Amino acid sequence: MARRRPKQTDVLVGAIKRWIVEADLKPGSALPNEAELQRLFAMSKGTVREALKALEVQGLVSIRTGPKGGATLTAVSFERTFQLLANHWFFQAVDLDQVYALRRLLEPEMAAQAAASLSDADLALLDANLATAHDGTLSPAAHGAADLAFHDILADACPNVLLGLQCRVLNETLRRQVAISGGLSELQALNHDNIAAHDGLMDALRRRDGERTRALMAAHIAQAEAQVRRIGAAYRRSLVLDENVDALARLAALGALGPPAS
Repeated sequence: MARRRPKQTDVLVGAIKRWIVEADLKPGSALPNEAELQRLFAMSKGTVREALKALEVQGLVSIRTGPKGGATLTAVSFERTFQLLANHWFFQAVDLDQVYALRRLLEPEMAAQAAASLSDADLALLDANLATAHDGTLSPAAHGAADLAFHDILADACPNVLLGLQCRVLNETLRRQVAISGGLSELQALNHDNIAAHDGLMDALRRRDGERTRALMAAHIAQAEAQVRRIGAAYRRSLVLDENVDALARLAALGALGPPAS
């Protein structure tokens, strides 16, 4: 069976991406205007416009119209990356067992690698997060958001960007797609134990002690998983439109995405 010829738009998208890499362009750099792109790649005006729109949908460029408009390179946001991944597994049998199986494997190693390369700015972010978590007036939902934010800070600081991204994806999955039920006292106990675990982790992180951090994170994830299962949790499959990602992320952090699973 003959292979289907790729669309001209797809060919041009690939060519522009290769040109960006070869030219070593960075986010914030402007692409040539449409007329120049037509000349550079010997493509029609319509094909150039379709290719730029495709790159915009992918999150690689932002396009401004008008006399001084044009396409500017942008870094693909984590929110868009997560949404594409969530759409990929929307029709697949993902559940809480799989989420925590990966957390047990990845989080300890991610934290150990991050510990060795934490900057003073990273430590300041972690300290600020813990100060927030220790605020006795926070709701259980806000405590839960602070817990995951602690893990996000470590993931962003991990020198292995692929490992850090995987851990961010797991955190976001818990934030958006796992509903936890239980009484107020049970949720408060979960948050109390998370804070205590993070306090212990901070001692190891300040010393840049990777091995100690790995052991403490492994114990923390195991304890958190056991408590979440004891309280009750359910994986909630959701398909979110790209334009609603930011708003829903904020709602999820506030625990406002509807009633908890029974």
